[in-house]
Amino acid sequence: MADYDFLESNIKAFEPDAIVHFAEQRSAPYSMIDRKHAIFTQVNNVVGTLNVLFAIRELRPDCHLIKLGTMGEYGTPNIDIEEGYITIEHNGRKDVLPYPKQPGSFYHLSKVHDSHNIMFCCKIWGIRATDLNQGVVYGTMTDEVELDEALINRFDYDDVFGTVLNRFCVQAAIGQPLTVYGKGGQTRGFLDIRDTVRCIEIACENPAKSGECRVYNQFTEQFSVLELARMVEAAGKKLGMNVEIDHLPDPRVESENHYYNAKHSKLIDLGLQPHFLSDSLLDSLVNIAVKYRDRVDASLMLPQVNWREPRNDRRLQQSMTARATLGGAGSDSGRVRASKAKR
Repeated sequence: MADYDFLESNIKAFEPDAIVHFAEQRSAPYSMIDRKHAIFTQVNNVVGTLNVLFAIRELRPDCHLIKLGTMGEYGTPNIDIEEGYITIEHNGRKDVLPYPKQPGSFYHLSKVHDSHNIMFCCKIWGIRATDLNQGVVYGTMTDEVELDEALINRFDYDDVFGTVLNRFCVQAAIGQPLTVYGKGGQTRGFLDIRDTVRCIEIACENPAKSGECRVYNQFTEQFSVLELARMVEAAGKKLGMNVEIDHLPDPRVESENHYYNAKHSKLIDLGLQPHFLSDSLLDSLVNIAVKYRDRVDASLMLPQVNWREPRNDRRLQQSMTARATLGGAGSDSGRVRASKAKR
């Protein structure tokens, strides 16, 4: 996406009616490692999105852009989070304005820049766009993926690219304490991977109007980190595991207890039927981690990126608990591959 000539040739050849844009560096911790990683994240993400916007304007002006944003753009304000826009009354006047953004990393800042650039191009060029502010995704299975084990989705759990529920499931599977950052009151929106796919389909089937920049908050439930840890603890105990919870100093600069109430009705109004995080689904996630735990690299669990430092040296930190459990064995990958197929 950062190579405009390549992007231009593909759009000319394919002539798309819609572009689903997920092609960005996706990790907040990665963006906070040091200057090099922060710059790569912002250049890759912002330039890539700008290239898409210019290509649409020059080659397919009626094409609908569906862009993956993030709920992290909003931060954790002490008021309800609306879907992209908020009605403001100030000194006797009233307007509908973009919802204020409080991003928490250089990655989240890149997403905010994307949103502003998209909104601006919709205004000046009449582009049609849908910005999907997605929460944290969990799960590995869709109907199509279930057709063959080789199609099972990646299961990232490490401290840079892993997501919290994946990490907790893997830690439970290998007998390592669940690592909760700080008090664990950090609350976010979550959704099943099947709902992620369906939300994209809904956006495609219901395109924005010319000149419209729609924003949908793409998640189905809210949980705190500690709530998720306790849910995994309960699921593990049902499977005969001794699951413990360990509170670590929070490497991020964030509120550990806060108000959080984000609206997310627009996609449901368009037909989304959510898959909620049930006990049976959580059991299946833990069982996947157990099935492939021989591939886990236990040295990648502890946080090695500190938001407060401009340069982080990511030396491997091996957990004593994991070494005892796995005998020091580790895979050559920073993630569980939920398939034996080489990819």
